[in-house]
Amino acid sequence: MIRLFTALEIPDAVAEKLIPLQQGLDGARWIERPDFHITLRFMGDVPEDVARDIDEALSDIPVEPFGIELEGLGEFGGKRPHTLWAGVKPSGPLRILQGRHESAARRIGLKPDTRNFTPHVTIARLGRIETAAVYNFIRANSPFAAPAFTVERFTLFSARASTGGGPYVAEKRYPDRDWEEEE
Repeated sequence: MIRLFTALEIPDAVAEKLIPLQQGLDGARWIERPDFHITLRFMGDVPEDVARDIDEALSDIPVEPFGIELEGLGEFGGKRPHTLWAGVKPSGPLRILQGRHESAARRIGLKPDTRNFTPHVTIARLGRIETAAVYNFIRANSPFAAPAFTVERFTLFSARASTGGGPYVAEKRYPDRDWEEEE
């Protein structure tokens, strides 16, 4: 079994805006820079033969370059926040790309993802941090924005089975452009 998900990688210029946020919240488990990403579809724990089907389905997904921008901070968990994140400004092309990932997952027999797609970059796992401290942190670091960047590909990642967080391994990037373009 292998735990897989698809995501957009975060460029260095954007990560440089996220890293300074990772302080001032005692008890937070900060996400390491290499593990910053915007999840498109969590596939879960799948057998190797299903992983091959996932790769084949992902290879058929077209990617037209589009811009994306991080904006705002928030949390998941409400009265018991467990995740601190930087939001993604609404984007039609991102929603289309995510929908294609959902469709591909369903075509190969994976169960539908029942959660609403809320694009974000996780910056910390929170554990048992007081709710007031989380909201104070969000207020103190708002407004938040990072430079826009262009999405030209997405990545299939594997993750170790755990309670969240990396390390994540980039298994393959799509479209797969490992060849040199001829001039």
